Amino acid sequence: MTDILNTLALIGNFIIVPGLAYGSQLALGALGITMVYGILRFSNFAHGETMSFGAMATILITWALQAQGVSFGVLPTALLALPFGILITIALCLFTDRLVYRYYRSQRAEPVTYLIVSVGVMFFLGGLIRFIIGPNDQIFSDGTRFIMKVQAFKEMTGLSEGLAIKTSQGVTIITAIVIVTLLFWFLNRTRTGKSMRAYSDNEDLALLSGINPERVVMIAWIITGTLAAVAGTLYGLDKSYKPFIFLQLLLPMFASAIVGGVGNPLGAIAGGFVIAFSELIVTFAYKKVLAYLLPLSMAPEGLMQLLSTDYKFAVSFLILVIVLLVKPTGIFSGKTL
Repeated sequence: MTDILNTLALIGNFIIVPGLAYGSQLALGALGITMVYGILRFSNFAHGETMSFGAMATILITWALQAQGVSFGVLPTALLALPFGILITIALCLFTDRLVYRYYRSQRAEPVTYLIVSVGVMFFLGGLIRFIIGPNDQIFSDGTRFIMKVQAFKEMTGLSEGLAIKTSQGVTIITAIVIVTLLFWFLNRTRTGKSMRAYSDNEDLALLSGINPERVVMIAWIITGTLAAVAGTLYGLDKSYKPFIFLQLLLPMFASAIVGGVGNPLGAIAGGFVIAFSELIVTFAYKKVLAYLLPLSMAPEGLMQLLSTDYKFAVSFLILVIVLLVKPTGIFSGKTL
């Protein structure tokens, strides 16, 4: 029985807890992609850099607060700076829409045109971010803090294996739950949210009903900017902030959106957790797990790892290909905002 409990502690420490945190971050990122696709009907390849910009803005404000000796108790100081980072990211999204996307919207451009334009925006933002904050890793947390430490868990349970829950992981999961709850309440309970859903389902009919398309687009960008800033900041807090990593996150975020069903917020959330847990399960080294479950004579010598962590993003690509081949519409097919 003790061996089984040690196994569960191992899995919880290296798969369950990190998977919930990483899945929450991917879900928030995929929700931003879904909002743009649901309203503007194009794949926003600049969303990863928008997340990076929001995280950068939050970091700069966090540093300013830390320099003044401002803290948030046991919580990261970045949470105090996050509202300002959200406002700056929203301003960026609205400015980009006014300067770039609005013209193509007035011309009723094809989705592929929007996609190409978003790639241009992506490269511009990437260069701007690296010019402002540099290309290197940036640490903006107040030191590693824990809700549960490994040693405390061992003393409490008497097990050989420990379970650690970082404060950043707890904050990520709780924030994601709050954000998603508010978003679904807004889309399903408010008049504006229902207008956005109507616009997403049938643009022409929505216009005939008196819905203002520019207002719908503006609110969509406000929501997208909020989700991007929150997701980028939480990812940076949980891991570390490096501008290049957000470009790499595009693949798992798009995979999350497509696996769940493009244009469906619920699907984006489900897809985020599917991708996150798949990456962790495939790249986890099962040597210690099997050592607990198998007789000593059968204990493996190698790491018993299906794939190296260097190939983590390849898992997202593989899942994406399988879904596109088997069920291109995703898990929640036929449903949109």
